[in-house]
Amino acid sequence: MRAIQVQRFGGPEVLELRDVADPEPTDGQLLVRVDAAGINYADTHQAENSYHAPATLPLVPGAEVVGRTPDGRRVVALLPSGGGYAEQALAAPALVVPLPDDVEDGAALALILQGLTAWHLLRTTARMAPGESVLVHAAAGGVGTIAVQLAKRWGAGRVIAAASSESKRALALDLGADVVIDANSPDLKADIIEANRGPVDIVLEMVGGPTFDASLRALAPFGRVVSYGLASRQLPKPIDLVALNRYSIGVLGFWLVHCLQDAQMFAKPMAELLTMVQTGELRTVIGGRYPLSQARQAHEALRGRGTVGKLVLDPRT
Repeated sequence: MRAIQVQRFGGPEVLELRDVADPEPTDGQLLVRVDAAGINYADTHQAENSYHAPATLPLVPGAEVVGRTPDGRRVVALLPSGGGYAEQALAAPALVVPLPDDVEDGAALALILQGLTAWHLLRTTARMAPGESVLVHAAAGGVGTIAVQLAKRWGAGRVIAAASSESKRALALDLGADVVIDANSPDLKADIIEANRGPVDIVLEMVGGPTFDASLRALAPFGRVVSYGLASRQLPKPIDLVALNRYSIGVLGFWLVHCLQDAQMFAKPMAELLTMVQTGELRTVIGGRYPLSQARQAHEALRGRGTVGKLVLDPRT
């Protein structure tokens, strides 16, 4: 079969289209003929072996697919071990969801990793209460576009969206953000506080570096920053425990893998998100579709912050 394979760690240049052996199911795995695969920022970390879980070469990236099972069922599947950038993939049955005909491939891919992440960032980790203010960084991205909508739908008092361009900020407003700010502001802390008319309660943060530092300093008492990525590949300053105590603020981390250890933490939110898409209560944003041979270009666009919403890879082209 055709697949994108990584034989040496590095940037987008290591993504190579190759003919590889068809995957063979073992231990109850389910074979999926892939119609579309999702592209995530985490894939860029996996390709350079800078993600949470060390990678082993050679590897086929890709953590989510939509396709058909051998008996013809249409499904969306999460692949924690990768393998999605290919014509066929193997999935654990517990992470396979039957897909309604009225949910498009791109929408399903937008939900199963990035949508679940947004859901758990707000519900499970930040434990957002109605009336609290929420700042969403990378608000035009795959997680951000859904987090903005969920925060608003679940009663956030004010949703602030940070994005790096005027068009991305316009998209965030269209999705329901109350106010937008420039992610590249030279005084991000001041802009956050001004946009919220005071310090903020919750920050969803995946940039790292100075963005994290400014967000932490902009928290209200009992506020919390939830870190779920490091897109800048730049570490923030060390956490000052005394400052956390002095201002009654907190820092939390999140990795979706831990939610997959509990079947209900996967199945229930996924069912809710699918229903919201079907009823029109939640909008997914498809930011680009790429043939399998252009996986490298997709990663280049991601790392260059030139994309919005969900990116989709088509192994049939």
